Amino acid sequence: MLSRVPRAVRPLTSSLRPIARPTISILRPQVRYASQADIEDPDMIDFLQNGGYHNPPPIKRQHRDPYADWWDKQERRNFNEPVHEDNDILGVFSTEDYSHFTPAWGAVLFSTFVGSVLVLLGVVYQFYPDKPSAPRTFPGGLERELGGPNTVIARKDEDET
Repeated sequence: MLSRVPRAVRPLTSSLRPIARPTISILRPQVRYASQADIEDPDMIDFLQNGGYHNPPPIKRQHRDPYADWWDKQERRNFNEPVHEDNDILGVFSTEDYSHFTPAWGAVLFSTFVGSVLVLLGVVYQFYPDKPSAPRTFPGGLERELGGPNTVIARKDEDET
């Protein structure tokens, strides 16, 4: 946007002089600084975007004291208390904020579970029998009962291996 401050009129000779510009441009990372208004009042950005509505701090309602004397005991809210603009996310009926375990303790519990399952599989592998102790035999190998002379027959009484 053009500035509304009037500029001084320069003589024509100063505008016709060549401007010395560097021929090599140095690439620098873009650095942004906070403006003085942001430093003085950090809520000013939200204040201007919400039409003058001041948001309360974003605290989930599940972390409030459930035994306190609330006007609305289900939502843990008092009468005329300002509502945050993200009330649908911060309310009691939103998804629960999972804070029971830290990620490191969750990894310990998960690795303990996987290790115990692997130990159980190793014990079962060591003691589970590969085949029955006395294989079952049939007289004549059930050749006729299984479909005739060209079928795979069951073990005969004479086959002792």
